[in-house]
Amino acid sequence: MDRGHTVLAVPVPELDDFVRRRTAHYDAAYLSADPHFGQAHVTVLGPWVREPTSADLAIVAGIAAAARPFTYRLARTGVFPNGIIHLLPEPADPFAALTARVWGSFPDHAPYAGQFPDATPHVTLDAVGPGVDEADVRALLGDLVPAHCRADQLQLQWWQAGHCHVRCTWPLGVATTEGAV
Repeated sequence: MDRGHTVLAVPVPELDDFVRRRTAHYDAAYLSADPHFGQAHVTVLGPWVREPTSADLAIVAGIAAAARPFTYRLARTGVFPNGIIHLLPEPADPFAALTARVWGSFPDHAPYAGQFPDATPHVTLDAVGPGVDEADVRALLGDLVPAHCRADQLQLQWWQAGHCHVRCTWPLGVATTEGAV
């Protein structure tokens, strides 16, 4: 049974339609009906606190406020050892810095539950399988890449089959007392 989990993520609207199509191909239960949900995203930290307190949310709001919006480019694909086909943001440092700040504030919540020693910032596109490899995905992407993107918000997403949605959103570089939904 999928109990669901939280993810702190930077949405990537430029690739949202593509990622939605690939998600529908594999598991439509994880498509969000929430129009604000960043189906395509760069994970900052996940899984995160399952039921965050107002103090937890205030910490994340402070981290988001201290991080200025930034631009990045998505052009280079890769495949992780587990078969996940992804795009690597360039530069990756602003994403890594956000992850370090959040993880430093919540040390009991390692990126990807500590499953991967180096949490590489990326946008998940697909998975290697029968008839699907990195070259196939590059061809499917077509002129979507290179994508020139701007990170300007951090989302608290809830991931659960049939229930994916945004719980909270914080603009980068703007002080807020709470996140907006």
